[in-house]
Amino acid sequence: MTEDVHFEIDGDIAIITLNRPQKLNAVTPEMADAVVAAVTECNDSDTIRCVIVTGAGEKAFCAGSDIKELDTYETPWEFRNRPDYCDAIRALLKPSIAAVNGYAFGGGLETSLSCDIRIASENAQFAAPEIKLGWIGGGGMAVHLAHSIGPSNAALMIMTGDPVSAPRAKEWGLVSEVVPQADLLARAKQLARTIASRAPIAAETAKINLKAAFSIPVEKAIEYERDLQTICFATADAAEGRAAFKEKRPPVFKRR
Repeated sequence: MTEDVHFEIDGDIAIITLNRPQKLNAVTPEMADAVVAAVTECNDSDTIRCVIVTGAGEKAFCAGSDIKELDTYETPWEFRNRPDYCDAIRALLKPSIAAVNGYAFGGGLETSLSCDIRIASENAQFAAPEIKLGWIGGGGMAVHLAHSIGPSNAALMIMTGDPVSAPRAKEWGLVSEVVPQADLLARAKQLARTIASRAPIAAETAKINLKAAFSIPVEKAIEYERDLQTICFATADAAEGRAAFKEKRPPVFKRR
C-alpha cells in the first residue's frame, strides 16, 4: 500500500480512496499497485459485500494517470503491460460504486466506468481528454462509454476530449444520481449498505450476469441467466430467503 491510496473497511463495505488531492488524484504506478492490492483484499474477504471507489479532496475524483510518470516506461510494450488500475477495478467480484467528486478525466473516467454504479457530485465533470495529448484511452474508454451513453455521445466525448457536466452526464445515463458534494459519500455509503444487506452471492452473480448481457447474444444471455439463477437458488442464502419470507422476518444472509 501507499499513503496515496487509502483503504478502509467499514463493516461490510470497503472504501478505496485515491488520496493525492494536490495532484487531482492522478495515479502513479505505485498507486496502481495499491489499488490492485486493495481489490485483492476485497475479493478474498468473506465479509466485504460492496466497494466504494472515490477520490480525496473537493476538486477531483481522479484526473487519470500521472502524465509525468508515463515517460518512465522504457518501451511502448512495457507501457502496454503495466499493472492497470482500471483493470483492477473491473476485477472486483463484489458490487462497486463510484462516488465521483469533481474531475473524472481520462483514466479517472475509465475508473468510474469500471464500477457497477456511478453517482456524482454537482461539481463533477467527465472527460476523455487523451486525444488532446495525441493518444486515446486504453482502459475500456470506448466500449464502456458506448454502452453507457450511446455511440454518438461516446464519439463526441472521445473525439473532442471536452468535459461533460454532471447534469449532462445524468441526462445521458453516464451516472445514476447527482447529489450535493457534501452528501456524496454519505449517499454512496447508503447505497452500499443497501446492496450489502442483500444476498451476497446473488449480488455477485448479478454483477457477472450484467457483464454477460453486454458480451453475448440475447438468447445465449437468457440461457446463461437461467443457469446463474439456478446456481443462486441452490445456495443456503436462497433457502434462508425463502424461509424468512414464510416466517415474515428479515433474512440473515451468510454468503453460503
